[in-house]
Amino acid sequence: MGKVCEVKDSARIPNSEWKEAGVPYIRASDITNENLNGTLFISQERYEFYRNKTGAPTKNDVLFNGGGEIGKSLLITDKKPIYVQGGAVLYARTSMTNELVGQYLKTYFETNLARSYIDAASAGGTMKHFTLKPSQNMPILMPIVDEQKKIGAYFHKIDNLITLHQRKYIYTKNTIKYTEIHITITKEMKNMPELESMIEKKLIDQLVYGDSQWVYREDLKTESDLWANFRYILEQNNKERLNGEHLSDSEFEQVKNQLQFSSFYKAGEWLVGENGKVQVHVQRDTERLHLVVMNHEHIAGGSSVYEVINQYSALKTDDDSKLPARDRRFDVTLLINGLPMIHIELKNKQHSYMDGFRQIKKYIGEGKFTGIFSAVQMFVISNGVNTKYFSAASDTELKPKFISGWLDKENNQVSDYIDFAKCVLKIPESHEMIARYTVLDEEAKRLILLRPYQIHAIESIREASKNGKSGFVWHTTGSGKTLTSYKATRNLIMDIPSINKAIFLIDRKDLDTQTTMAFKAYANNDLIDVDQTDNVNDLKKKLKSDDRQVIVTTIQKLQILIAKRLKEEAPEYNKIRNLKIAFVVDECHRAVTPGTKRELEKFFGNSLWFGFTGTPRFKENPFPQMGDLPRTTKELYGECLHKYTIQNAIHDGAVLGFQVEHNSPKHMADETDSSVYETEAHMLKVLDIILNKSYHKFGLQNGKGETYEGMLTTSSIQQAQRYYELLLRVKNGETSLKIDERIKQVLPDFPKFAITYSVTENKEGSQVNQEKMQISIDEYNRMFNTKYELSQIQSYNDNLNKRLARKAGKYKRRSEQLDLVIVVDRLLTGFDAPCMSTIFIDRQPMGPHDLIQAFSRTNRIFDKNKAYGQIVTFQAPKLFKKCVDDAVKLYSAGGTNSSILAEWDEIEPAFRKALAALRVSAETPSEIPNMSLKEKKIFAKMFQTFDRLFAQLKSFTQYDDSMLEVYGITEEEYDDYVAHYKNVIEEIKSGNDDPQKIIETEVDPDYELMAYSNVKIDYEYIINLIQNIVTPDGSDDVTPEERQKKINEVRQYVDELRKENPKVADLMSNLITEIEADENKYKGQSILNIVENMKHDCIERVISEFCIIWHASKDDVMYAATHYRNGEIPNESAIKMTLDYTSYKRAQESALPKFKYYAKCMAELKRTLEEEIKPLITR
Repeated sequence: MGKVCEVKDSARIPNSEWKEAGVPYIRASDITNENLNGTLFISQERYEFYRNKTGAPTKNDVLFNGGGEIGKSLLITDKKPIYVQGGAVLYARTSMTNELVGQYLKTYFETNLARSYIDAASAGGTMKHFTLKPSQNMPILMPIVDEQKKIGAYFHKIDNLITLHQRKYIYTKNTIKYTEIHITITKEMKNMPELESMIEKKLIDQLVYGDSQWVYREDLKTESDLWANFRYILEQNNKERLNGEHLSDSEFEQVKNQLQFSSFYKAGEWLVGENGKVQVHVQRDTERLHLVVMNHEHIAGGSSVYEVINQYSALKTDDDSKLPARDRRFDVTLLINGLPMIHIELKNKQHSYMDGFRQIKKYIGEGKFTGIFSAVQMFVISNGVNTKYFSAASDTELKPKFISGWLDKENNQVSDYIDFAKCVLKIPESHEMIARYTVLDEEAKRLILLRPYQIHAIESIREASKNGKSGFVWHTTGSGKTLTSYKATRNLIMDIPSINKAIFLIDRKDLDTQTTMAFKAYANNDLIDVDQTDNVNDLKKKLKSDDRQVIVTTIQKLQILIAKRLKEEAPEYNKIRNLKIAFVVDECHRAVTPGTKRELEKFFGNSLWFGFTGTPRFKENPFPQMGDLPRTTKELYGECLHKYTIQNAIHDGAVLGFQVEHNSPKHMADETDSSVYETEAHMLKVLDIILNKSYHKFGLQNGKGETYEGMLTTSSIQQAQRYYELLLRVKNGETSLKIDERIKQVLPDFPKFAITYSVTENKEGSQVNQEKMQISIDEYNRMFNTKYELSQIQSYNDNLNKRLARKAGKYKRRSEQLDLVIVVDRLLTGFDAPCMSTIFIDRQPMGPHDLIQAFSRTNRIFDKNKAYGQIVTFQAPKLFKKCVDDAVKLYSAGGTNSSILAEWDEIEPAFRKALAALRVSAETPSEIPNMSLKEKKIFAKMFQTFDRLFAQLKSFTQYDDSMLEVYGITEEEYDDYVAHYKNVIEEIKSGNDDPQKIIETEVDPDYELMAYSNVKIDYEYIINLIQNIVTPDGSDDVTPEERQKKINEVRQYVDELRKENPKVADLMSNLITEIEADENKYKGQSILNIVENMKHDCIERVISEFCIIWHASKDDVMYAATHYRNGEIPNESAIKMTLDYTSYKRAQESALPKFKYYAKCMAELKRTLEEEIKPLITR
């Protein structure tokens, strides 16, 4: 062999030079395992040194073992640099000769002739070695080169076939093993909770051996492991772009720097890619290389690599050095092309899935999701029986309202973690969640993961379009139709090549709603263009262009185009007419009339139509009869492709139910007599209810900055203006109506209000109307330091929309918020403001679809205290009640009203029963501490029911605090119940060894009190304000004046907090001073985590000082500090047992006698916990 090619050995590299990443250092065991990726590495610099000294193998060379499994060989098939272990691995330089083919030599090593020689020529006793000299002398049969190639290729094919069958055999064995384990475990665990480790193992088994086909990488446990794995996959997927060369260490550092994302949103922007390709860029000498990290066209194939890891070690960083050890182990993470994309935290049934949510939030705050983990887009949490998912966000932005469960196509819940994995985490579904069903909201700067019903709707449209069918989607208002319609429109262009254009149609009246702004916000970072047409000629130009794009335009522009601007003899006429267009129509129950649709269909004969509505037209509420035109949504668009009714949405927690009150004059002969409702006396009664009897409707119990908004709708512009003028007079003290002092104590500037009409409503108004509108715009300018004119009403309306929606950080400050908006028809459809809680209706009942549309402005999920969308009517009570009942029945698909509507006559008796049940479980609060654990669980369950109904009762305008005397309970007694309830919940959480006991009594350990309010400044609200100073929303161009204004405002809130908690206020004040002095201080860091660390440091210092003085066990005292509740030291006896009186006496000049020492020590501890520690652990 040595005569036809060079046979070489290598240098021996000392252990001290071995690394965890770098150039693979191949040993005999690697050859045996056919692994050229290496398990050990050397640095690039040392590789260059040894290569220059002894040479190094390269592509088409044959490696063979001189030790271990001697003679075992492997052909190098790429140019990736490697170095081999001297003495243990030899290599034949077949790359440097034209006489010997590498694949042939590799095959020859496996023949009996070669094996016999190697065995005979190997030296040594038990551990034989095949050394350099005998290998050079090995005889070899050498046919001509063409024959060698044919022989090598033939046996290579045979080897691949054997490997394939071996893999199938192993897969079958593993599948059988998985099935046996699954069945066995199911039987064994039927009556006992699974361990988290068992849940983790079963999940991984499902992913690897079930339908999903992920590859389990048990070897990836650290950040360096992940970077090395990512580097290998990146190089493999970019061989041509890299010209067969590997990335140098400095080049890979360029890559790593591009993957250090400052937020999950920034990672999401990058993951959109360019034409579906996600790239990093490397400067190599004078050439700029564009390397593809992920190709979204290769879902479930092509260059995509899917791996699952578990028990990854997220080590503490230098920033954590002053804190207790915070090394973390992650449960399960899914990697796509080496990057963590989906992270899963698992609990057993003993814990709530919300423990997983809180754990993720804590890890984010600690900075564990940085580096390679900063690209994560989706989180999954489960306790085995309840599984949820949500998009990645910072710790301060992560809210429970963003959590979603999974539903099948029929809207049945999928909660078991294995079933969830089968539906969502298998391939291609998991990759599609990241690539197709994640949306970037550019305005709110956050990721949005679509909910299951949205995904099913989009898929159903895709399937219909493939078959050339139209149809409509019935998704209840408030469930995210605009987002669904955007993704559906976008995917039609992306997925269906035969479609030339996708046109999203809106009515002219909707131009000043959120739809177009929302589309632009969603599409800002997307793969497609969303073009809003400025005029008819612009629309014509876009239709003529060959670009495949989404166009947002109005029905009116489209009608003008085909009726007046396109001439049959014009060259573009046939081109535009023959386009295959997919029309997507939002609010399709009213946006396109049957006549208009027929007109458009006649021109665009090759079109598909997809409608979205929350309120379809049925035979009960059809379009007006006009000849043979369709009258229902089904007749107009075709079959319902997917349905998600208001009943489904309320059941899933996607939207809230409605609480309805009819505060109209009673016993009227004619409820429709408008003259009764136009008097100032009636209007003052309406305003009295809005301003003085809607404390909880406006969320004043939440405190400044976190209140809700209301909307007052009237029947005409003139009436709306009268209300606006009357409100100004009330606020200025010019009427008999006065605003309650209790409300002014919370919001001294209440109410802040505005009025708005649509552009067309304003144009249609008289000169007087326009003059009055200018006055209201001037007042708005004064209130918010804006500069709008009547000619800028579109811009004024857009600004008002954003202010009401409160998505941007600036609108979370009280100084930028509104309390009430007065409208006629504008904002009653298509407007999304989760903080809008109440609609006050002073007009006659509308039709079923308009009624539900208007109601649905109020039932978006916002916070824990917003439990219902509030509806208050002021006209025609009997007629209104009938209309509401009929509308709800129609749009809940014939279901009952019970889960959708709540009224006083239902809630008040339920509250009385709940109070009676609470008294049975605990007649007075003082009884609770002496109860058994079982009795305490019953009390907790009863109190949760009572608290929920009490909060609901308070939100009715009929409620008055004086009623409590009739019911037989006081606010003070309720507060006492609350104090004991909190202790009971802690006891249940910490002392519950059998989760079935909690389940049996249905105590919700995550329940948040709803009726409890003492209007204190919210801790997290201030944290968010500070965070917005350090990391402004969406831009770095905040002026120094604006920054100082924010700082001054947050100082005011801290001063208010100081009245209740001076210790935390001092910490925050110091933090703000640091930030004011240095604008880069804490930039990009989690303020919540920083403040929590400051509090921890204070607690640590106080406890240390106490233990030094009293010679107490620090661990025991720290336990007491973190578990101190209701004035009780939980481990008092344990602390006493470990007190060291001898050391205390020796250290003190005037020590207390022993009998006084213990009592004084415990008294001082209680004082320390109450005065020093409690303020720091209470939010």
